[in-house]
Amino acid sequence: MDYVMLPVARLKLGNTLPIDVWAPDGRLLLRRGQAILSEQQREMLHAHQACMTASDARAWQKSYERLINTLLQRGADLDAIMRAELPSELVETDYLSGAQVLGGWLDLQEILRGLLYQGEAAINPLPRLAGTESRALELLRADPDECLFILFQALADISLGYCATHALLSAVVCALTAEKLDMAAAAGGSLFRAALVMNIGMAREQDKLAMQSSLPTEAQRVLVREHPCKSVELLRLMGVSDEDQLDIVRWHHEVNESHGLAHNVMARRLLRLADGFVAKMAARKTRLAMSPLGAAKSVFLGATPDTASIGSAMATALGFYPPGTYVQLFNGEKAVVVARGLRANQPQVVSIVNAGGMPVSKYLYRETSNPRFAIRTPINAERIKVKVSLEKVQKARKEHTD
Repeated sequence: MDYVMLPVARLKLGNTLPIDVWAPDGRLLLRRGQAILSEQQREMLHAHQACMTASDARAWQKSYERLINTLLQRGADLDAIMRAELPSELVETDYLSGAQVLGGWLDLQEILRGLLYQGEAAINPLPRLAGTESRALELLRADPDECLFILFQALADISLGYCATHALLSAVVCALTAEKLDMAAAAGGSLFRAALVMNIGMAREQDKLAMQSSLPTEAQRVLVREHPCKSVELLRLMGVSDEDQLDIVRWHHEVNESHGLAHNVMARRLLRLADGFVAKMAARKTRLAMSPLGAAKSVFLGATPDTASIGSAMATALGFYPPGTYVQLFNGEKAVVVARGLRANQPQVVSIVNAGGMPVSKYLYRETSNPRFAIRTPINAERIKVKVSLEKVQKARKEHTD
């Protein structure tokens, strides 16, 4: 039977255990429903190298991810989330997905957020990270436009938690840009994995910074500067041994390219630009989000010839108005971009607010190559007071293609 080490140090005395506890030789140490009642008992479990089955470990991790998601939906502050204990109960659905990571982009966001929050304390983290990577690449290959739409929409919803959305979107931007640069192998390997975990050293603080109404404190500024090193330390503790992935994470903020492994220079450049691009498109309490065009200009301002080529490829891969972002048309309507077009400045859009400022009940597909429906200007997500329905977007896209 496959066993996973029990996180004995994280268990609160008196709380019941939702899983059986085993020794590596198969001896049962505690039955589910029992509790650790003393420090002496905790030390005994350490001495016996207490374990749990791999299926129990995955289910417990899933229950923790569900708990974090519930706390966020209830508006709990980050301090309360940081104090959240491992759940004392599991439900049947916690076991359904087994070793495979299933679901859509928001399911992946929930799983990844739990792993980033817990770091080296996560239960059986590497298989979950591998499953998240595999499922993300599968979804990306199936429909890149829907992928961008969902993640850019999630980026504007701070209640979902910022750190995991930023990581997934950065990874996707890297993958799509790498394809344009003929770096497809890197997109599905070390670079993609590095993007998912580059900020694990400050994941909780990253969410806190996204929600706080004051400027970063000096301690937070120090953490932002030092988080690449901390991220690598945590990843090594988790068992990550891919030296290319660790190298890209360690130097993803560094402009001086003499550091790190020479063959990863292009991957580090790409991740640094994707990281900055996504960050500038995310709103903060202290500032509005930039438009995609504004973010691109800000990130690529003063670019070297090498980074300029990456910026050009990124603009080609995403378009000037990526799916999930908003625009105003020349006829006065406000629309959400639903897919990239043949030209970077002519995406596919559906109108969600009419020229009079009223929401429309049925989304209207608009052809932006038509001068009447051409894009006048991008719009910040904060200015859109309508909740966009993915179902209506999919219906409008389908009706247009049928």
